[in-house]
Order: sequence, then structure tokens, then C-alpha cells
Amino acid sequence: MAAQPVARAEEIDVSATNFFPSRTMSLYMARMFLVRSFAVLAGLVLILQTLDLLSESGRILADPNNGDAEVWRYVSLRTPQIIATFLPFSVLLGTVITLVTLNQNSEVIAMKASGLSAHQVLAPLIVAGLFVAGISFAFNERIVARATATLDQWKKVDYGDMPIDRGNRANVWVRSGENLIEVDQIRNEQSNTQLYGITVYERGAGSLKSILMAERGQRVGDSWRITDSRRFDVASGTMSEVGTTAIAPGVTPDQFTLSSVNPDGLSFFELRDAIDQLRAVGRPTKALEGSLWHKLSGPLSAVLMPLLGAVAAFGVARSGKLFIRAVIGMALGFLYFMADNFAIAMGNLGAYPPFLAAWAPFLLFLMIGEALLLKTEE
Repeated sequence: MAAQPVARAEEIDVSATNFFPSRTMSLYMARMFLVRSFAVLAGLVLILQTLDLLSESGRILADPNNGDAEVWRYVSLRTPQIIATFLPFSVLLGTVITLVTLNQNSEVIAMKASGLSAHQVLAPLIVAGLFVAGISFAFNERIVARATATLDQWKKVDYGDMPIDRGNRANVWVRSGENLIEVDQIRNEQSNTQLYGITVYERGAGSLKSILMAERGQRVGDSWRITDSRRFDVASGTMSEVGTTAIAPGVTPDQFTLSSVNPDGLSFFELRDAIDQLRAVGRPTKALEGSLWHKLSGPLSAVLMPLLGAVAAFGVARSGKLFIRAVIGMALGFLYFMADNFAIAMGNLGAYPPFLAAWAPFLLFLMIGEALLLKTEE
């Protein structure tokens, strides 16, 4: 008879340390969350793709060679972008709808009455959010990046035939020591890089001393030989003929031919390699580093949504404040997206370090969500 209370105490201790509700309840909540999130996503994609197609179909069909096939090609390239952009919004709305439904049916009250904490109630949704984040990252890597790169190239030619990229570039700036070099056009002719419209801003002691101009140049040895060049002296204001001379010692062709990188059109590993190449040739990479970190923090926003929407789950539904709590949950989610976009913009301007620009909003709203949940526990 004395052994029975001990066994019951052990059962209570085991249940108290279990972070999740029962298996049945966890699967039930996760299924509700996923079904509603992806249902909202499907509705948003259908509406937004229709509106986007109405605005772009005229430009697509303006080319006489385009028809229905090109319209459907545009849809296939644009839809992955819309899915990637609005998946976090769909997870937010799916979270709020799920928690409001559970609250209205008094299921949250039943779980709380059975001894579950607020963290245990939300645990199935957080794990489902991690699952969505993994799907989002893989989808962005395998589909969205390729579709974005192709669509950007197609838009540049006004939805016409896309030319073959032979490495030609325009309006490229390169630094050589203290000097700045501007090249109007770069062409790869028979595996030999040719420079056209060259302007060298020669500086010394932090100020501009002279401007060297030439129409054409090519690589010879470790430097670049320019012909028919002339130099403008800033101090005297005079122009003098220089003829053939060498500039930019140590500057490689890659420093001229590396084009501007579109981070949205590259996968995580491709963007990391591009950053390494640009850093090796002296190009600025801070904005790209922020985009690289955001490829990780962006999908993880799905994990935040149950925390930010949790305010809609707790409280008596008959109190009449359920709608207000749902609005507060959605407002917190939208504030996160605004803060995230603002931080990325500041990172692109160089005002924020790359890591801070990508992760600060995530960490800030993670703490806000935890603070609200701990207050609910109290």
C-alpha cells in the first residue's frame, strides 16, 4: 500500500517534464496550423499572381514573338517569388486563425486546466514552424533563386530573346592603390579583356591630383596598357598628351569582369562564393553579407509567428476581447516584418553591420514574444 503514492508521484514528475502535450494533441494542433497556413498561402498566391499578371501581360505580349507560352512562362517564374515573399505572412495568419479557433472551442482552457504551461501549448506550433522554415529554405535555394535570376535577365530585354552572356560589362569602377578607375565598357574578345572609355582618377594624400583619360586599353604583363591617353592636371588646370602608358599594376581581369551581384538570384552557397570572390578583388561586400545572413534568418521567421500570435490563444473567449487579441497578434507580426525590412535597408546603406541587419529583428521579437508568454504564464 505504501508503494502506490510513490508510483503516482513518479508519473506526475514525468508528465511535468514533458515539453509537449500528448501525441494526439500535438499532431492535431500541428495539422491545424499547417493546413491553415498553406491554405492562406494558396489564396494569397492566386490573388497576387492574377493582379501581377494583369500588370505585366501587356509588356510580355508587346513583343510580336511572344504568345500564351511566354505568359505561362512568366507565371512559372513569378509564382516562386510570390510564394517566398508571402510565406511568412501566411504563417502569421495561419497561427492567428489556429489559436483563435482553439480559444473559441475552449481547447486552450482545457489544456491549461490539465496542467500544461503556455510554452507546452505552443510547442507543437513551434516545431511545425521549424518544419516550414526548413521547407522555405530548401525552396528558396532550389527554385526561387534560379527563377529570380532568369526573370531578371528576361526583364532586362523586355521579355524578348535573352542574349548569351559573354562576360561584357558596362560602367565598372575598380580601385588601384589610391587611384580610382572608371571603365565605360568591357568586352571579352577572343579570351582577351578589352577596356573602352577609361578614366583614371589619380589621387595623392587623400586629394585628387590629376585625371588620366584614354579610349582603349588591354592587359599586358601585370598591368594595363592604354594608348592615346591624355592627362588633366587639377592644380594647373592644363591638359597634356601622354600617349601610351601603363596603369593599374596588379589589377586582374576578374576585377573588371565581375558584375554586380544580385543576392536574390543566387543560392546561399553561390552567394557565399561570390562574396569571397568580390572580397578578394577589393569590392565592397557588406550589403551582400547582410543578404547572405538573411537567407537564414528569413525562413526562421516562421518559428517566431506562434510566439507573436500567442496573445490570441490565452484568455477567456467570452470576455469579448478575442478579436482585439487577434489584432494585436497580427500587429506584432507585421511590426516584425517592417523592422526586418528596415534593418536590411540600413544594412544595404552600411549603417548596420551585416549580422546585426539580418538577425537583430529576429532576436528582438523573439525576446518580445517570450516576454509576452512569460507574462501570460504569471
